[in-house]
Amino acid sequence: MSSSDPQKRIADMLDQASRIEGHVQGMDEAAFRASPLAQDAVERCLERICEAARKIGDMLDSRYPEVDFPNLRRFGSILRHDYGDVDAEIVWQVIAVRLPLLKAAARAELGL
Repeated sequence: MSSSDPQKRIADMLDQASRIEGHVQGMDEAAFRASPLAQDAVERCLERICEAARKIGDMLDSRYPEVDFPNLRRFGSILRHDYGDVDAEIVWQVIAVRLPLLKAAARAELGL
């Protein structure tokens, strides 16, 4: 994510979302909670998504309120600094509920 181009950062978010889906493919919440490896992989991808959202700033906030980009940017700070407080249940909810919304917004922005 070295680019300052917002379109590149949005594409990066979409790529990281796809990686998350790969990391949890075939898992339910219980399997995810039982897999530290999957949790670590997903959290790292989420950190990248959050960092891209932070670098983009508020340009997508009003266009996609359902994604809740302000909270996404704050979540990145939690993942980076308060990682001991990150609950697998919350991460699973982000995967199950927020990730599809983020992907839809990213696809719309990229014209996909």
